Amino acid sequence: MTNVVVITEAAALQIKDMMKQNEEEGSFLRVSVNGGGCTGLSYGMGFDQEKKAEDMEDSQHGIAILVDKESAPILQGTKIDYKQSLMGGGFTIDNPNAIASCGCGSSFRTAKVAGTPENC
Repeated sequence: MTNVVVITEAAALQIKDMMKQNEEEGSFLRVSVNGGGCTGLSYGMGFDQEKKAEDMEDSQHGIAILVDKESAPILQGTKIDYKQSLMGGGFTIDNPNAIASCGCGSSFRTAKVAGTPENC
């Protein structure tokens, strides 16, 4: 897999810290796209113990990353960062394929994939 998603160093440090806190060291980071949200698609990010046959694997900053083949074209070129502010910290996802997103920023759609929009 040639960097479907790019994880910044700040995001990698936060992910490694979360892995340690949750005793998930050695797990994969799974990044996915799911149907739902008010614009039709939503991001998924979590830890996984197993690589499936349809998964693409990458490694960045010492983190093994899995993206399923269905999510890969939708996520191509996506940058995941971690920003710290006075209100706390959080991951930011910048997807160049998204043509519309909801006000809260957690839902989006692309020109080719509308997803399954829900009422907000």
